[in-house]
Amino acid sequence: MIFVGIDVGGKNAHIVIVKDGNLLTKGAVATGIKKAEAAEKLYDETLKKSGLAREDVRNVVATGSAGKRVSFATLVIPDAVADARGVNCLIPSARIVIDVGAEEGRAIKIRPDGKVLDFAVNEKCAAGTGTFVETMARALEITVEEMARLSSTSNQSISLNAQCAVFGESEVISLIHQRVAKQDIAKAVHDAVAGRIASLARAVGLEQDIVMIGGVAKNDGLVDALKKEIDMDLIVPQDPEYMGALGAADMAAAGLCNEK
Repeated sequence: MIFVGIDVGGKNAHIVIVKDGNLLTKGAVATGIKKAEAAEKLYDETLKKSGLAREDVRNVVATGSAGKRVSFATLVIPDAVADARGVNCLIPSARIVIDVGAEEGRAIKIRPDGKVLDFAVNEKCAAGTGTFVETMARALEITVEEMARLSSTSNQSISLNAQCAVFGESEVISLIHQRVAKQDIAKAVHDAVAGRIASLARAVGLEQDIVMIGGVAKNDGLVDALKKEIDMDLIVPQDPEYMGALGAADMAAAGLCNEK
């Protein structure tokens, strides 16, 4: 049987197609402002890539901030539930999930069966999100990837206090004018974001194993900063940005991961 999970967030949509308990295809697309249309296009293109038609699919479960805009979904579930199920599929030992995407960050405490015990969500503008990091990278006139690399070469600790992307950008520009090295500013950005994410994790209670997911989990500089901030190790799964979609697919299949 064919099951689909789709995660439609503020910036990107991710989809996972599962057949007979195994991953068949995955895909992603930038959503822009027309999120419903982007989800439809991603669904049709991924089905075509898999040699499938819509009538071949048993269930579709959606999640994400724009999950309710997915008209073809059988069910829509909260992000925290999808994250927890997705991580539990791959890393059953996980007890804390840290999900940082483009527009939101959250920390989730989960049970051994992948059900949510508690969660905390970032509510302060773009602070603690991928958008904040991207905005600071633009201010530095470098890519996010270069920013991650540069930050690892810095030994300086500089405070970055802004709680908003707009003020953060002004603070970074001020540091540039003061001729502070780019690598030191990059580290300051990662340290600031890591501090905000760590606050969320501490709110639900830190315990191993801790798994970091979402697109920001691919930023090694930020992951390293967060490890130092919480003084604990982090597990980053392969394709961390697909964990919500995987969890939605698990829900669509009524617990396919628990059956393996």
